[in-house]
Amino acid sequence: MKRFLVEIKNRFSTLTQTKTILLFSLFLVLFHNITFFKKVLEVYAQSPHRVFYIFSLAVILFAVMNLLFTLMRSKYTTKPVLILVLLLSSMTSYFIDHYRIVVDDIMLLNVRRTNLAEALDLFSFQFVLYFIFLGILPSIVVSRIKILDASFKAEVFSKVKNIVVSLVVIFVMLLISGKFYASFFRENKPLRYYTNPTYFFYSTGKQFARLFKTEKKAIVEIGKDSTIVSDGKRELVILVVGETARADHFSLNGHYRETNPLLKKEDVISFTHMSSCGTSTAISVPCMFSQFGREHYSDEKGKNTENLLDVLNHANRVNILWRDNNSDSKGVALRVAYEDYKFPPKNTICVKGECRDEGMLVGLQDYINSNKTGDILIVFHQMGNHGPAYFKRYPPEFEKFKPTCKTNELEKCSNEEIENAYDNAILYTDYFLSKVISILKSNTDRFETAMFYMSDHGESLGEKGVYLHGLPYFMAPEQQKTVGAILWFDEKMKKKFDFASLKTRISRPYSHDNLFHTILGMFDVETSVYNKKMDILRDTSIGYRFSQKDSQKEIPVVR
Repeated sequence: MKRFLVEIKNRFSTLTQTKTILLFSLFLVLFHNITFFKKVLEVYAQSPHRVFYIFSLAVILFAVMNLLFTLMRSKYTTKPVLILVLLLSSMTSYFIDHYRIVVDDIMLLNVRRTNLAEALDLFSFQFVLYFIFLGILPSIVVSRIKILDASFKAEVFSKVKNIVVSLVVIFVMLLISGKFYASFFRENKPLRYYTNPTYFFYSTGKQFARLFKTEKKAIVEIGKDSTIVSDGKRELVILVVGETARADHFSLNGHYRETNPLLKKEDVISFTHMSSCGTSTAISVPCMFSQFGREHYSDEKGKNTENLLDVLNHANRVNILWRDNNSDSKGVALRVAYEDYKFPPKNTICVKGECRDEGMLVGLQDYINSNKTGDILIVFHQMGNHGPAYFKRYPPEFEKFKPTCKTNELEKCSNEEIENAYDNAILYTDYFLSKVISILKSNTDRFETAMFYMSDHGESLGEKGVYLHGLPYFMAPEQQKTVGAILWFDEKMKKKFDFASLKTRISRPYSHDNLFHTILGMFDVETSVYNKKMDILRDTSIGYRFSQKDSQKEIPVVR
């Protein structure tokens, strides 16, 4: 046995460039693509050829990786590239395997715009094991391999031969199973999103292209013609941007648990079919404040075009304050008053490093009192139900539903425990919103007051093995796209906007696209970028929804 091990060590301690990359590609296919092959088996479970399909896909994936790394190989780059890929791919494998997260360009945008506290919530002992066994240990092996030098001519010939062979293998496999691949690429396109690290490479390239493309353009001004038709009454509006709150877990919308015991005592409207603009904060928040709507929004447009807050600013009569207990405003509040409540001492209600949403309410009345003239818009960006550590999002006294998942390693918890922790966080949001309403009620003698709550996106809680959020919109389940949205008006605002009529429209298919126009309408702003038909408060149609073809038109929804 000892002689055998020595022989193996000697044989693999010195390798050519080609053999090194072949073995490396094989390792990635076998150990970094477990979820990909599981997904394929799920889709083709009833096919008698499923084993061959798996084999064929493995061969093509192996050939593609071999081709990519051959193109990048050289005397000085092979080892650094392979080690970097191993480290990054090991982390990607963890998130794909445990949360079914797709690492596309949007997910990389989320990573780039998240903060350390949010990132730490995702780390766990399992993550460390993945990083060690799929990243660090293989990297050590790669670093110790002695790669044989070859002459320039021999190296070029070897690379060309390897590339040609890879292309031939790919072509032959596609030719043999043409019908399967025609179906695979057309009908099951989302499966390729789970390949690792090939899709990660593709996504990284898109993210870099987006980064360099969006940083250089000047901000496009919109709504410079904004004016407010004053009726002599001041308005105080609080807009609460929720985090990760799906609509079907609000008891106001029929959830079997009482997650809204305080809001049910208030005369509120809860919209049951409010669709998000995206499935992640980095996309949804700037999109919901933009004029474009989901179908026309892009990160480039969001960064380089003014938003709802700018249009209100142009009216010169609205005092705007953004208070944030999340990572940041994702670029929305760059040109208005901004206060970060993520950390003490600014947020005075923090326990063990977790600052509560309630802390954003401290001193709020002083701000309201300090603005003697004009309307007021206050935006709260909640921490809300940010996962996977849902148990951190609420104080102990809100742990009503038990037992709860008290770890960020969701695979260690039952679906019941995960749902319990999630619903407790919804319960805390119910409390927070009731406190917001209480503040508004205390100011009705001086203002017309309103609260509009709208979550940025939803969350998967284990349905079909999917957790968290961030899947590409077209393949994301409804749980990630249908969000909580609640409206409260004082008596003056109820009369102004026909509250009784609003209640009849709670099940209409509204979306984040409506927010821009609804807030402008709430403040009676007249501007060329305002679309009355997109204003929920003035929607008297049979049921209009934002067009997928034209941002200036609406399509009637047939009921």
